[in-house]
Amino acid sequence: MCTLLYHNLLGTSATLPVEMLRTAEAADRAVNPGTRPIAACTLSIDKEPVDSPSGFAIHPSATIDEMDHCDIVCLPALWRNPRPALKKYRAYVPWLQQQAQQGATMIAVGTGVCFLAEAGLLDNQPATTHWHYFDQFQKDYPAVDLKRQYFITQAGNLYCAASVNAMAELMVHLVARLYGRHAATQVERNFFHEIRSSFEPTSYFSDNVEYHPDEQVVQAQIWFEDNFSKPIRISDVARQFGFSMRTFDRRFKNALGKTPLQYLQRTRLNNARELLQKSNLSVSEIAAHCGYQDGAAFSKIFHRQFGTSPMKYRETVRAKLFSAH
Repeated sequence: MCTLLYHNLLGTSATLPVEMLRTAEAADRAVNPGTRPIAACTLSIDKEPVDSPSGFAIHPSATIDEMDHCDIVCLPALWRNPRPALKKYRAYVPWLQQQAQQGATMIAVGTGVCFLAEAGLLDNQPATTHWHYFDQFQKDYPAVDLKRQYFITQAGNLYCAASVNAMAELMVHLVARLYGRHAATQVERNFFHEIRSSFEPTSYFSDNVEYHPDEQVVQAQIWFEDNFSKPIRISDVARQFGFSMRTFDRRFKNALGKTPLQYLQRTRLNNARELLQKSNLSVSEIAAHCGYQDGAAFSKIFHRQFGTSPMKYRETVRAKLFSAH
């Protein structure tokens, strides 16, 4: 996990995500000795410490030039006007674009969302920010689909949280995806005064998330989303989650209106669409990354789903995504 630093950041929004992930890691290691350790670092444009409104100075562990790839990037909130930081740390913009191309998950808090908007990564995507900055954000970034009624938004791998409290809620959701519900419950016990039954949909927006009460299907959905790039036999997945194929199909249809195979196909195609928008990978490379061994078959399936070829789709959308500010 990489946390970007800039002057006037809110220290809690920089440290809390790492602390919650560390707690989840420890909880998972108690039942799974092979748990992958979290490597956390703080990044800046130089090695100079940054100031926070609390008076604490935070020292970066590396510069962005020394870090080519991060699995998770955290963009903390800023105190008051973010414009000076956006100007001083302009070098973050191409670095964030590079991380997006490589598939990093990004978590932006409050006015830290402005860095994603500056990079063009939120164009035509849902986003939120601190309520005090709504009007200015809308004026500065008219291409972003600002969701004022939501505390948390998701657009693929891009997550925005309106406040530190909303970020804590979001981290529970991400912990559940990374380590499972047991670890998420342990995180809640350590960081919240009460245990919630689930991630609250009223404070969450995503144009590709469907809500239903079948927890086993939810877990299978998460598995598909985490493993879609691999060769998958639906019968093996059904067995992994304790279903017969007939029951697996029925439960998915009841919950989502589609079979597991249809859900996997849609997951692969949506990820292919994201890569066509945000990366310079070739169509054959994208096909392979999304679990398709035959590039021609991928193009045919993509055309049937979206009514255009992968190359035509890329030509249509990529200019908007990487528009200059």
